[in-house]
Amino acid sequence: MKLIKLGAIDSTNEFLKGLSHRQKLDNFTVVIAEKQTKGKGQMGSVWDSEEGKNLIVSVFIKDPLLQISQIYNLNIAVALAVVSALESYNIPKLSIKWPNDIMSYNFKIGGILIENSLKVDGAISSVVGLGLNINQTNFGDLPKASSLAAICGSQFDKEQILHMIIEKMKQNINLVQLQPESLWLKYSERLFKKGIPMPFKDNTDKKFMGIIQGVSPYGKLQVLLEDDSVFEYSIKEVQMLY
Repeated sequence: MKLIKLGAIDSTNEFLKGLSHRQKLDNFTVVIAEKQTKGKGQMGSVWDSEEGKNLIVSVFIKDPLLQISQIYNLNIAVALAVVSALESYNIPKLSIKWPNDIMSYNFKIGGILIENSLKVDGAISSVVGLGLNINQTNFGDLPKASSLAAICGSQFDKEQILHMIIEKMKQNINLVQLQPESLWLKYSERLFKKGIPMPFKDNTDKKFMGIIQGVSPYGKLQVLLEDDSVFEYSIKEVQMLY
């Protein structure tokens, strides 16, 4: 992989997207930064990180999908790559909180943001952004946030973890095209709070009980409601109150 190291940057995703528009990039070109001033999460939320402590990375991937309808397969492949890499370090109780948060126990340790570009000839390229809390231990007023160091009580080599994640990502991108059903099975097994009755809140602030059943092929969360119906929610339409 080609690795570009930066100090402070507004957003590694924005930097890599701009670079891809100006020049032809190798597949799996990687940008990492020590500090990100305008880090982004899903739907415009902010990703903040203590300088030098965590893994802030964006990866350029060419032609990861055969067709645009498979777009959520890429999300699954990337999330599972992160989980699989962290398993190598014996990080406990790993799961994936829909749509793309990486969890250990009930704590968020990472987040993924994937931005896709569709060309006129149908070719798809993607910029995969990952923020992973590695050695930061103070999260201020974010009680649901944690890190590898806080959970395991030891420091970790950020770049070593990065290389492991990229290798797992390459393996899973191959499976997206060859055996996507195997990725879906693993994703379903790793889905945070699946099958457990729990409270939710929708985008009108209405609270209700439900049980996560899975995720649709288009990335919607499937929740069994108290009337035995299954409703599908898009991102930001529902919040888990865990």
